[in-house]
Amino acid sequence: MKYAICYNSEMKNSEVVQKELITALSENNLEFRMLNIDNLSSDVDFAFVIGGDGTILKAARYYSDYEIPIFGINLGRLGFLSQTLPENLKNSVKKVLSGNYKIEKRLMLKSNGYKALNDFVVKSGISGRASRFALEIDNQFVCEYLADGIIISTPTGSTAYGMAAGGPILYPCADVITIVPICPHTFAARPIVVPSNSIIKVIPIKDYEYTVYADGQVAFSLDREIIISKFDKMASLALLSDNEFYTVLRNKLHWGYSPIDS
Repeated sequence: MKYAICYNSEMKNSEVVQKELITALSENNLEFRMLNIDNLSSDVDFAFVIGGDGTILKAARYYSDYEIPIFGINLGRLGFLSQTLPENLKNSVKKVLSGNYKIEKRLMLKSNGYKALNDFVVKSGISGRASRFALEIDNQFVCEYLADGIIISTPTGSTAYGMAAGGPILYPCADVITIVPICPHTFAARPIVVPSNSIIKVIPIKDYEYTVYADGQVAFSLDREIIISKFDKMASLALLSDNEFYTVLRNKLHWGYSPIDS
């Protein structure tokens, strides 16, 4: 196998982790390439990605076209997409090289030539202005919104912006899409969960222009309807066998901890 060490040079401590990975792969006589996150290559079989969730999302979007699995090493904050921390790197790499991991396929979305692993977020093109738009699902009118925007999310993205906006947390392999309005100007608006094969349209009202964000990183503007649907390929995440989803939730969100010491 040929490995990639993908890094974000702007992340603090990235070089330290790079050196440790280089040592681990070299000691096992394994072939690898050093790749900046802004200059990735498909000429590999497996990618170690050093950085926060943003770095991992960028790598996932790129490598999804080639079905190449990625393994995230967290240098950021929450790190829902990462599998290990720098202090646990040596043991985690040993597990990967011995095959003690699984490949999990994750649903992705597409819109206007862009793709996203977490979500598409639609907001007014004018900063600070609420958006007015209509929502259609499978050519059926659902409702109109006056809101700060709307989040169209995969299950992977349900623990990102969607969760912060009051949306549900979904199991990552669920075959559904979540639609979450952002600060709607009504108490009646609620998140909606729909099948993954749904065609979702966000339709501008009057003369609004919208900015659409893919995974919070890539942005484009539109003044016409925005169509979001399932991408025909999936992201491949390499997960350690002992990093189960509910364990990650407990650790990242501190669920199940009593506020009072017993």
